[in-house]
Amino acid sequence: MKIIKQTLLAATFALVAVSCKNDKATLTEKVTGTEATATESPKAIAANPQTASFEIEGMTCQIGCASLIEGKLKKLDGVTEAKVDFETKTATVTYDADKLNQEKLTNTVEGVAGGELYRVSKVKS
Repeated sequence: MKIIKQTLLAATFALVAVSCKNDKATLTEKVTGTEATATESPKAIAANPQTASFEIEGMTCQIGCASLIEGKLKKLDGVTEAKVDFETKTATVTYDADKLNQEKLTNTVEGVAGGELYRVSKVKS
C-alpha cells in the first residue's frame, strides 16, 4: 500500500511539473504583478498603424484556442498588439498597414491547426 501511495504521489508531482509553465514571463508576472516580461522584445512603432477586430468561430477553450491564436498573431511581423477574447470570440489586432493587411491576419487565424478549425467573420477596421 505504501508503494502505491508513493507511486501516485510521484506521478502527480511529475504531471504538475510538466503541465505548469515556470518560464520567466510567468515568474515576472507573479513577482511584479506586471504583464511586461524579460523574454519579450519591444515592438517597433508602426509607421502606418491600423486596428482590426473580427470574430473567430470554432474556439472551444481559452488556452488551446484563444491563447494559441493570439500567439500566432503576435508573431507576425508588423503586429504591435493582439488580444483574443475567448468569452466574446473576438480578436483585436493593432498592426502596421505598411507590412500587413486584413487578409494576412485572416489567413493566419484560419491557417492555425491546419486550417480546419477556425473561421474569421465580421472583420472591421
